[in-house]
Amino acid sequence: MENSFAITTTFIVYLIMMLAIGVYAYLRTKNSTDYFLGGRSLGPWPAALSAGASDMSGWLLLGLPGYAYAAGLESLWLAGGLLLGNWLNWFIAAKRLRTYSITTDAITIPEFLSRRFNDQSKLIQTISAFFVLLFFLFYTSSGLVAGGKLFETVFGLDYTTAVIIGTICVVSYTLFGGFLAVAWTDLVQGLLMAAALLIVPMAMMQDGFSVLGDNLTRINPELLTIWRGIDGQPLGAIAIISLAAWGLGYFGQPHILARFQATRSNKDLRTARRIAIGWSALAMFGAVMVGLVGLVYTTNHPTITLEDGEKIFMLLVNAAFHPVIAGILLAAILAAIMSTADSQLLVCSSALAEDFYKQVIKKDATSEEIVRVGRLSVMAISILALVLAMTPDSSVLGLVSYAWAGFGAAFGPALVISLFWSRMNRNGALAGIIVGGVTIVVWKQFTGGIFDVYEIVPGIIFSIIAIVVVTLLSREPESSVQAQHHTFLKQLEELD
Repeated sequence: MENSFAITTTFIVYLIMMLAIGVYAYLRTKNSTDYFLGGRSLGPWPAALSAGASDMSGWLLLGLPGYAYAAGLESLWLAGGLLLGNWLNWFIAAKRLRTYSITTDAITIPEFLSRRFNDQSKLIQTISAFFVLLFFLFYTSSGLVAGGKLFETVFGLDYTTAVIIGTICVVSYTLFGGFLAVAWTDLVQGLLMAAALLIVPMAMMQDGFSVLGDNLTRINPELLTIWRGIDGQPLGAIAIISLAAWGLGYFGQPHILARFQATRSNKDLRTARRIAIGWSALAMFGAVMVGLVGLVYTTNHPTITLEDGEKIFMLLVNAAFHPVIAGILLAAILAAIMSTADSQLLVCSSALAEDFYKQVIKKDATSEEIVRVGRLSVMAISILALVLAMTPDSSVLGLVSYAWAGFGAAFGPALVISLFWSRMNRNGALAGIIVGGVTIVVWKQFTGGIFDVYEIVPGIIFSIIAIVVVTLLSREPESSVQAQHHTFLKQLEELD
């Protein structure tokens, strides 16, 4: 793709805008609650779009269009499962988590689970922090890979150089602004992402759906059904379950759950839910359409070779738009990458600062010291993720799928059950977190037969079983834990 002056200028202007927001947020960041949760001050629009933008990441403009480009309408199982899971997460967990995190005065998810069960040993918090760091290294790495592909394609840079530049862009404003910088930039970036995903396929289709209609006969017909794979064989139960089960991962994603905690009020959550689901539906529909329209375009132009399907969005933008408009649309990819990678870095830094440094190394650490450790953690984690991202053949969707399953299984069951079941105890929570996380790591090492099912499915099933069995086999929670749960239920009614 031509490294035009217009595209370069657009990128520079965009980065300056995002950095300006980061600096402004820095001036408003006074303590650790501000840095990690924005002082619980988000209104419905920033809460909704920040949750959506931090959720979707570069995979929305690279991974999902690339999958739709390769698999056709089969991708609707994945998009549909995600949309349903997203709605359930807002409907089931959002209000209760926000309220309970206030009751327990918890900032991070590991801290919440630890205080929910009065875990004096801090094992829940420490082990949870370990899984946060493990899976977010892969998640953050996926964003850096996406950034590398973007800068490599747009500016013709060497992949290694491209990844390093992308990393610097993400870290620069996350380092200073903290949660407020992340949330406010997510609002801008979320709108840009959705607009880009709708504009590109509409522009390529020209007069309505005529372009698709004229060229469907040239495409493998198996790509045009949700019931068969590209080889013509019927999609089995394992394939359909694996795709739809992506939606189960929402319940355990710390960077999304943090938006629930940071929202201004429970009433704002209702409005935010409608905004978030509407945005997600439009964005995922657009992403699938980008892949399908790209399939038509490349079929219609046999001289075009696309070795990496995850670059289809960039190919279409370059083919259809003037460099100035192309620069704005390509900035949407950078928006998607930054909106998630910054959130992930922030959660990792909070895990190291709040859940490890404060609990293990220095229990009397001041709020200012925690923020300082958090910022240093952002830099350290970025370097590790950068090392993982240095392989040019890495798949954005592949890296995301592993991390997504890890969080969904390790934290999802423990978190949701803890919000509803007063009998659940510390041992049950610990068992669920360990079993869920370990299952993902182990299951991923095997292939064939039942092991072909997406690892999040057995991870969540085994985690739920572990929580219920261990809880019932051990004694009931102590009276202070039960009293805290009653206080939470009372607050839940009051805050409604």
